[in-house]
Amino acid sequence: MKTDILKAGLTGILLLFVVNAAAANWLFRSGKSNYRIVVDASASASEQTAAHELQQYIREISGAELPISSDLKASGRNIYVGYNAQVGRLTGAQKPEANDESFTYCTIGNNLIIWGGSQRGTMYGVFTFLEKELGIHWLTPDFTVVPKLKEWKLPKLNHSEQPFISYRYTNYFVARDTRWSAHTKENTKWDPVQNEYGNMEAYWGAHTMGEFVPTKEFYDTHPEYFCLRDGKRYSGYGQLCLSNPEVLELCKTRLAKFMRENPGFRIYSLSQNDNFLFCQCGKCAAIEQQYGGHSGLIVWFVNQVADAVKDEFPDKFVGTFAYQYSRQPPTGIKPRENVVIRLCSIECCFAHPLYAGCPQNEAFMHDLKGWAELAPHLFIWDYIVDYAQYMAPWPNFQVLGPNIRVFGENKAIGVFEEAQYQSAGAEFDQLKAWTANQLLWNPDQDVDSLVSIFVGGFYGKAAPRIMDYYRLCQSLVKPDVHYGIYIRENHEIYTDEFIQKAFSILRDALDMAETEEIRQRVDRVRMQPLYLQCMRHKAESLRDGTWADLLRLMKKYKAMHREGHPQDRFIRDFEAAASARQQ
Repeated sequence: MKTDILKAGLTGILLLFVVNAAAANWLFRSGKSNYRIVVDASASASEQTAAHELQQYIREISGAELPISSDLKASGRNIYVGYNAQVGRLTGAQKPEANDESFTYCTIGNNLIIWGGSQRGTMYGVFTFLEKELGIHWLTPDFTVVPKLKEWKLPKLNHSEQPFISYRYTNYFVARDTRWSAHTKENTKWDPVQNEYGNMEAYWGAHTMGEFVPTKEFYDTHPEYFCLRDGKRYSGYGQLCLSNPEVLELCKTRLAKFMRENPGFRIYSLSQNDNFLFCQCGKCAAIEQQYGGHSGLIVWFVNQVADAVKDEFPDKFVGTFAYQYSRQPPTGIKPRENVVIRLCSIECCFAHPLYAGCPQNEAFMHDLKGWAELAPHLFIWDYIVDYAQYMAPWPNFQVLGPNIRVFGENKAIGVFEEAQYQSAGAEFDQLKAWTANQLLWNPDQDVDSLVSIFVGGFYGKAAPRIMDYYRLCQSLVKPDVHYGIYIRENHEIYTDEFIQKAFSILRDALDMAETEEIRQRVDRVRMQPLYLQCMRHKAESLRDGTWADLLRLMKKYKAMHREGHPQDRFIRDFEAAASARQQ
């Protein structure tokens, strides 16, 4: 009898142990959780932010409120955020460098541990855990997908990531919110940012040589500072005479002064102006001949400025362009260790990946490989919109990941994806901004899967037809069709048949939209075929209301037609041309 009672008691204890062990695996269940979030009191600002957002989003998902504690030795079930002494004991890992953006999240016993570099690595680990494991997606600065779950059992986890590209950014107008940037792992902008998300790096300026030595300040007294063109010193917006020693001293002095007054940047541009008016004087030509062309002269010049500032600014870099006439690598000279070469892909075909053997990309690939062998630091300036017509379909999604991978494989430390930076309403601007940031972190992700995540979360019941329209746009890409960043509505990829199919699909999407907000999101997509129809059939669009439909949306989003072309001028020019064709 006593033996049976003893056996029964032991069985009960074992059952209770099993139940408690199983309970320990529930991160939350029925609005409750036995877990706490543990973050060291001395943790960085971004780690503290990550801990509080982890608490916030688990509450939004489940209703469960996890307390935040700084007690590293607390018993029970803990989520450790950031590297600390207890994490070191549990994992055996060494403390990462503060600026290491890689991270790991794993389970050890009943504990979930998330750690990385203290500046942004741990924070990225928390956001990735929320994204990959719990289904949160920060799709736009104004819209985050937060699923509602009654329960979620913590599985065995051991997940690590590191960035493929060190400096990552776009400049979409719709994606200027740096909180959103942190959640999508974008870590660089035009200007430095100090915030609770680990700050933002910054690369200052572009086409800056004319800012340091402007014609309006010096031309009247020193015309020799400026490019010689056809036997005369040029007074307009041209290039500097880089062989002039006084120009060199001005750039040394003024760049150093700017760096002192603006210490928040990592890289400072000393780069050619945005034109082909290089100096033709004999001294510049002789240096170019010595060092293999236009880029040789520029590297020779920038190296001397970089030498002048390196002792005062040992952790900073001087950046210069390899752009258009200076894109080919030089010979017989190398950029200094504190010089960054910013290679631009402006002449490329964006229908096909760079590595795919497209004849229009062969020269760029040759130059990319040449600079990779030569430059200590290579930074890519890439392009992801059509600058001749921001609103038109421009199907380049399939090249985004492959091109970023090619850049990284050729030693690029950074990639800037130049986009529509002047207004909202560009072609798939919200979708492409989010997708580009995902691929800058990891270019091996399947782009269609990423698009499906965004479209499925952003367009509600209209999502299936938006995906159909996305696929229709991608079908415009053919092996023998090429396009750059300045194509217009009469390019061969566009047809009236495509436009009518697009209208049909997007009418369905409007009908399926379950809220006014979703209808407005579909309307932004409709701007793409509306724009093409109006530009291809101006008079007809003015008569049948197509132009009125597009005009309403353009005014709503203050959408610009193309770079440097104000909306009011575009409207005036379009209506004048359409009216003339009606007569």
